[in-house]
Amino acid sequence: MSSADEFYDDLEIRDPQQREDELMAALSAQMTHAKANAPHYGEVFADLDPASINSRDALAALPTTRKSDLAALQKKNPPLGGINTVPLSELSHIFASPGGLYEPDAPRKDYWRYARALWAAGVRPGNIVHNTFSYHLTPAAMLVESGCRAIGCPVVPGGVGNTEIQIQLMADLKPDFFIGTPSFLRIVLTKAKELGHDLSNLKNGLVGAEALPPSLRQELSDLGVSVLQGYGTADLGNVAYESKAIEGMIIDEGVIVEIVEPLGTKPVAIGEVGEVVVTTLNPTYPLVRFATGDLSAILPGTSPCGRTNMRIRGWMGRADQSTKFKGMFVHPSGIMQIAGRHPEIVKARMVITSQDNNDFMTLKFAAPGADPSLVKAVEDSIQTVLKLRGSAELVEADSLPDDGLAIEDARSYE
Repeated sequence: MSSADEFYDDLEIRDPQQREDELMAALSAQMTHAKANAPHYGEVFADLDPASINSRDALAALPTTRKSDLAALQKKNPPLGGINTVPLSELSHIFASPGGLYEPDAPRKDYWRYARALWAAGVRPGNIVHNTFSYHLTPAAMLVESGCRAIGCPVVPGGVGNTEIQIQLMADLKPDFFIGTPSFLRIVLTKAKELGHDLSNLKNGLVGAEALPPSLRQELSDLGVSVLQGYGTADLGNVAYESKAIEGMIIDEGVIVEIVEPLGTKPVAIGEVGEVVVTTLNPTYPLVRFATGDLSAILPGTSPCGRTNMRIRGWMGRADQSTKFKGMFVHPSGIMQIAGRHPEIVKARMVITSQDNNDFMTLKFAAPGADPSLVKAVEDSIQTVLKLRGSAELVEADSLPDDGLAIEDARSYE
């Protein structure tokens, strides 16, 4: 395969230092643009020289913005909180997401920057793509459809549900590529087999919006479809994506990603789990240090696929699962720190329960082949890391849900 066919463009294979220099120059220009044209940033950065924000250290000194902040801003200055740099009349869509949030897009090629992720997953001009993300109110389906159009692919707008109708469409139209959640793809493939429909044309997919455990990826492969993951949000568009190497997720070329202390602002060290914070270079809706609430970690080095941008481990749960136990906060990062002290652990979940008005904390963990003595060692780590007493329980991996939760508060408050 030629490099021209393997990569979406030459931006993906830039020298890392060249990329960093160009990103920082673009950041400074974006800050100048945002301050001048977005009312919110004109106010927030009134005393800031935007040209001085030309390094990661300078960026890290700025405040973060959270979804809760967006909601408040949009109520104060509807509908987009003063973050948009163009009037509403120049937008293509205004989407409505759960929680009363609104997101724009503009008439610009691949506004959400998903073509790169689709290309890495195998989409090429002329492929027929079946899109099962929602077309109703939210931007989910349009995020990826805009990327398909940029590549040059017809899209079947399947939307959500209507499984048997979608199977019939796939049997008739013979799409090459699937877009949607991995769980819905499994439903489609197993139901099609049950109904006797031939979906053998469907070879590849880009999945997201939920966890993709290795067992499900393998099951989908056994059913004939190879899938890669994309990671994005309605606010930001594409943030990162897998390549065929399946070694972490490669950062998109149109964003600057930091991993910071969960629910904080300070960047953490390479390899340390933290919250994903993203600054976009989107001129229409320039989010600066948008805290996603998602947990991940930076992987050292670059992908063996040849793309040279920074990589993250992928979605590792949520940062905002903190809870109080005996008057002290327990954070997901603490659970991950405990697990990180024991390489045998492949999955862990802290479960907090109550009985007779007493609270109990149990770390359920999976460590295939581990010696039972590991339980005591994990309990010692709970005491060391959390400064709280808790029990540990060795369990089978499949008994722990793949929902990204590090903490399950199962206490009853009735």
